[in-house]
Amino acid sequence: MTALDIARELVKDHEGCRLHPYTDTVGKVTIGYGRNLDDRGVTLAEATAMLDHDLGVAKADAKSWLGESCWEELSDVRKAVLIDLSFNLGRSRLRGFVQLKKALHIGKYSKAADEMLDSRWAGQVGVRAVRLASIMRTGLEG
Repeated sequence: MTALDIARELVKDHEGCRLHPYTDTVGKVTIGYGRNLDDRGVTLAEATAMLDHDLGVAKADAKSWLGESCWEELSDVRKAVLIDLSFNLGRSRLRGFVQLKKALHIGKYSKAADEMLDSRWAGQVGVRAVRLASIMRTGLEG
């Protein structure tokens, strides 16, 4: 074992691993094996890796929510809208978009866009909702 391997095991043993942020003994927001988020944060590469992971989860959730056959009928840009929506809302809140799902199942993309805009979510995210609804309506990136 190298010095880094030994140190890794020591730190893991001393710090323990917490997968949700917590406040450490000196008041710093910390996560994982003692990563001080207040002072160190995360690198761009780490943030990108987390985003990529979370987008994979959001895609699986959106696909599961919509159903395989309907999902496969969508263009990539419309799938991207649903992935963004799922990422932002999470699986449980995405399930509340019943009328959006119905509109997508019959290929009514303007109706789907209207359903997105006629939601509490749209009021919360503002321009994001307008942009995503426009993409859903037109099928064009924007």
